[in-house]
Amino acid sequence: MKKLPGIFNDVIGPVMRGPSSSHTAASWRIARTCLDILSEPLKKALIEFDTEGAWAPNFREQGTDMGINGGLLDIEIADPRLKNTAKIAQEKGISITYEINSFPTKHANTVRLSLEGVNGNNIQVVAVSIGGGSFEIQQIDHFNVHICGDYHELIIWSKNISSSPSGLKSMLPPNVVLIQSSNDKGNLLNIKSPKRIPNKIIEKLKSNFDIDKIIAINPVMPIISGNESEMPFTTITSLLSYAENENLDLGELGLIYEQCRSGLSEAVLLNKMKALIEIIETSIKTGLEGTVYKDRILQQQSHLIHKAEKKGRILQGQLVNKIVANVSAIMEAKSAMEVIVANPTAGSCGTVGGVLKAVSEDLNTSQEQLIKAYFAAGIVGAYFAAGPGFSAEEHGCQVECGAASGMAATGIAQLFGGTAKQAISAASMAIQNMIGLVCDPVA
Repeated sequence: MKKLPGIFNDVIGPVMRGPSSSHTAASWRIARTCLDILSEPLKKALIEFDTEGAWAPNFREQGTDMGINGGLLDIEIADPRLKNTAKIAQEKGISITYEINSFPTKHANTVRLSLEGVNGNNIQVVAVSIGGGSFEIQQIDHFNVHICGDYHELIIWSKNISSSPSGLKSMLPPNVVLIQSSNDKGNLLNIKSPKRIPNKIIEKLKSNFDIDKIIAINPVMPIISGNESEMPFTTITSLLSYAENENLDLGELGLIYEQCRSGLSEAVLLNKMKALIEIIETSIKTGLEGTVYKDRILQQQSHLIHKAEKKGRILQGQLVNKIVANVSAIMEAKSAMEVIVANPTAGSCGTVGGVLKAVSEDLNTSQEQLIKAYFAAGIVGAYFAAGPGFSAEEHGCQVECGAASGMAATGIAQLFGGTAKQAISAASMAIQNMIGLVCDPVA
């Protein structure tokens, strides 16, 4: 099931605490989904990382354990208690053990979770983090699955249901997707729905089919899939043609893109973006006011930019210096475990927000114009997500900063009233300057 990346699901977000969206946010989402799969209170958990994987050497330093603990304890990722999950688990009498072992994987960011509930239920889940907080659960109890946290889902275990999945689907609401997986232990059916499947339908399934176990999984992503409508453009070329024909700028195209991707109204999407901008700008304020966190290499420095400018120790470029201070402030808020927005990742979270706040203030733009700039940045990020994606473990850290620089350049062009073509060109130039030209590896 190939889905288009979403601006809110894959680019601007998640709202989180922690040093890494790949390590902390994705691991939280994986663990929280696993808690639903277990379907009873947790007693103990064994968390395994592959010896050859990217998480094995630094899962504590990068906050992977914090994210997993938080998800297993049902503590929201923006909750301040996330900083103390190990202590909370101990107080609740829940055992969470981490081990580094060798097991087959297809991705550098792979984790295997073996959970036991208080009533004796056991599950084993294999999942991967794919960058920017996105994830995929690939196996449940050795059955192959594809769960990304963006649907209401049912998981059905059965030894004898393989011959009648079509009959089962006839009892379900419209617009559901049914995926079947089999192994020597039986069959597993994964039902994906854009809406929560009512309990009365679940009970009907139980009474009409030979079902061993059925559980419901709640979505953990901000936008639920399954409500998409046809996109008026697909490639960058068709996007630019559509923009010219309809006389639309890139911010307007970003909003159209997310409307088609999410099925939500323009008003709802504008409010969602407004809320994210408020969190981003609060993280700038938090950083500039001063943050302290013992376990980090560099303590607060963002406030020194203004002081150095006043003393004439750096170039007197007020806009550039504001950008540097803002970007530094967000990164300092992140490293102090304060709430930030991964944009498009936690590792590159300072760029877009720091730049667009400084430029919008310098131009004295309206809130509506700033929101459009974020949608312009978001659609560039969505196309980037559909290409290489944001996983530093696969493509290097430049992929995160490259995407963020392209998004920021797009937002600047939008704030200056640029056309869609000018905004896309700005993104292209910024990405080339960050990531390099195609001849660089040869040279």
